[in-house]
Order: sequence, then C-alpha cells, then structure tokens
Amino acid sequence: MTYYQFIHEVELKVKEGVKEDVTVYIHSAVKNNGTPRHGLTIAETGLNIFPTIYLEEYYQQFQTGSSIESIARDILRLYGELRFQRSFESESIKNYDRVNRKIVYHLVNREANKDLLKEVPFEEYLDMAIVFYVLLEVNSYGMASMMIKDEHLAMWNVTEKEIYRKACKNTRRLLPYEFKTMKAVLEEVLDMGEEDKEDVVFVLSNRLRSYGAAALLYEGQLEGIGEYLRENYYVLPSSVHEVIVVPESAAPRREELKRLVTEINTTQVDAEEVLSNHAYYYDRKKRKLLL
Repeated sequence: MTYYQFIHEVELKVKEGVKEDVTVYIHSAVKNNGTPRHGLTIAETGLNIFPTIYLEEYYQQFQTGSSIESIARDILRLYGELRFQRSFESESIKNYDRVNRKIVYHLVNREANKDLLKEVPFEEYLDMAIVFYVLLEVNSYGMASMMIKDEHLAMWNVTEKEIYRKACKNTRRLLPYEFKTMKAVLEEVLDMGEEDKEDVVFVLSNRLRSYGAAALLYEGQLEGIGEYLRENYYVLPSSVHEVIVVPESAAPRREELKRLVTEINTTQVDAEEVLSNHAYYYDRKKRKLLL
C-alpha cells in the first residue's frame, strides 16, 4: 500500500469512529524547513480551533506490521486528549494589547526556510533565524501557536523590533529553560540508570522540550552556562527542540563535532526538526557564541 493509499484508508476508518458533529479531512502543510506533512484534521462543530494529527510516523508503524484499525484507534485516543475544550477568540488576534504578552520566538534554520522568511518578520542569529509566534495554549503534548506574519505587523501597526522586544520578555517567562545532564535526560526518557557514565554532556531546552533550542537566546543564558562549567564550551544543535552543550575540555576536535552534528541530522532527526549542521563555540572572554 502506498503512503497516499494509507492516508485515505486511515481517514475512512477514523471517520467511522467519530460522532456525527465531527468532521475528519486530510490536511497537507509545508512545515519547518520546507518539509511537506500530511495529516488528519478532526474538526468539531461549535469550535474554531482543532488538532491535526500527522501520519508519517503512523505509516512507519503500518510498514512494520500495525493494522489500519489499531492506528485509527490510536489516532482517536490521541484526539480525545488533544481536542480543545473551547473556541479560540479569533477577534483577540486583531487586538495587539490582548496578544502582546503571548508573543514568543522559535529558532529555525535560515537557509532551509528562506521562502517562509519572505513573508514573516525575523531576526538573524548566526546561520539561523528567530521567528515569532502567538502562544495560544500549552499542555503536556506541547504548544498550540500561530505564526506571526508581516500582515499581522501591519494589522497591529507595530514594528519587527517591537515584536522581538516582547518575545525576549515573554519566551523565558512562558517557556522556562531546562538545563540537565544528558545522563539525567536519558534516565527520565528511557527510565533506566546510567550510573557508570560521567556527567560531562548537557542538554538545554525548555520545560516542554518543544522548540527549546530558542533557550539559547534567553538573556544571560550562555553566560550562565559558562559560569557553571567554568570554561568555554561547544553547542551542538541536535534539533529545533534542544541543543547539546559539551565543555571544551571534554570535546573532540571541532571537525569531529561538525561531522557528528551532520551525521545525527541526516540519520536521527526528522527533516522538519533539523536546526543546523554547524557546531558552535562559546567564548567566555568574548561573551559570544561563534560559528
């Protein structure tokens, strides 16, 4: 069964499991890094905001033996957990005073998103770009947000610099950072001990671990890590969701680090989540992150 046949089969099976006031339809979108995604949008009558559940990972499950029926059941279960309880007040988006405390930023790859950046405000940061969103809702699955485009700036009559200033204040407040050893993260995610490994590699993200690489931008963040490590360090962009911090004394050669980042991006990270193929170096004396 081809991927597109799979999508339509899952759509039909999910439709059988929803109530009459719920509509299920296929939604296609170009996501971060220009990555095309296909999913099912499940829209409930009376609500104006609803989840889209993307199907690429489910297709991988299907190819390894999962049935259409079991996949449809899992999508319906997930929908029950993700569905919004109330409509979003769309009129509030037009009112800058009502959204300005919810403006946050994400870090994305600049070259891979060059078409997107033609229609959105952004700030350059090394080889990356800082883009802006209105944070609509936060839950255990992540965040619901709306990308800010040039048309929103015109509607609000504000500048890109004003949006950036608000995002710098809000993002750290709404999405607090998390800085843990790699060992601690693995123990938490895999529920297994790693007592024999020394804590020399760290993970920086936000507490949601969703677009947490932007924690690099928080005021005083890079300086604070340098003070904690008491030495210069490398930053490896493992995805848009987190970065890995390696003290210089524990790091291999710079060429090896760059090769490692590229290899991980190619083999371990979804195309949509790749942030950069470069390793970065933080110099404590210069108080600056460098390519």
